[in-house]
Amino acid sequence: MAIIRVGGRGTTRRVVEKEKENWAGEEFKKHQEEKKEASKDKYITVGRGTGKIKFGDIPSTSAKSTKGMWVSSGRGTGRRRL
Repeated sequence: MAIIRVGGRGTTRRVVEKEKENWAGEEFKKHQEEKKEASKDKYITVGRGTGKIKFGDIPSTSAKSTKGMWVSSGRGTGRRRL
């Protein structure tokens, strides 16, 4: 399926084939893991630029239940329990 991509402040148009989407769900998780594995030897600055850690040293997170946690509302004055 072909789609129209607009560029140059709307002055140019080009027709391209639609790519497989990978910005949400399981496809995004797979894409994210591939990117993390490819850059595991790079460094990330932390602590206002005062320290650095290897990207591969950051642990992977897993989905856990948020039941029983508090959520702030308004300007931080209100809260409710999930």
